[in-house]
Amino acid sequence: LYTGRSQAKSTFGGGANEWNREHVWAKSHGDFGNTAPAGTDAHHIRPTDVSVNSTRGNLDFDMGGNPVSEAPGCYVDGDSFEPRDAVKGDVARMIFYMATRYEGGSGEPDLEVVDRVNTYPNPEHGKLSVLLQWNQQDPPDDFEMNRNDVIYYDYQHNRNPFIDHPEFVDAVW
Repeated sequence: LYTGRSQAKSTFGGGANEWNREHVWAKSHGDFGNTAPAGTDAHHIRPTDVSVNSTRGNLDFDMGGNPVSEAPGCYVDGDSFEPRDAVKGDVARMIFYMATRYEGGSGEPDLEVVDRVNTYPNPEHGKLSVLLQWNQQDPPDDFEMNRNDVIYYDYQHNRNPFIDHPEFVDAVW
């Protein structure tokens, strides 16, 4: 997700240049871990380079910071992470999906998008104003739309409506 490079799944494990599962909505922001449904929801789980994922940690999303050497176009500072331009909208739509899908019913976390950073450990993610910009500047591409279809038809049988209709973001927020 963050590096933009392809990497064999055989490199899964935890060392440098290996891949792992990134919970784009940081699982510590709501304390759901890998527990279904939020912790296993494919709409916000993406493969990432393990060291870049570690750099992102559980930071909120915002603009600026220092370049992430292993992930060109990404930036990090003490309270936020900025992904590369090609996936900013993808990240925003995943965060928006999680906030609308998980409203606290049936023992699920009540997740909210807020217009600030430093939200850990609350079930919140920010920064709303930046995520709104990212949704506009990086509309869904063929990869994102195909991924939404695969999740719907082959796995979870639900869709991320913000990929199908990115204009819904402005109607909700």
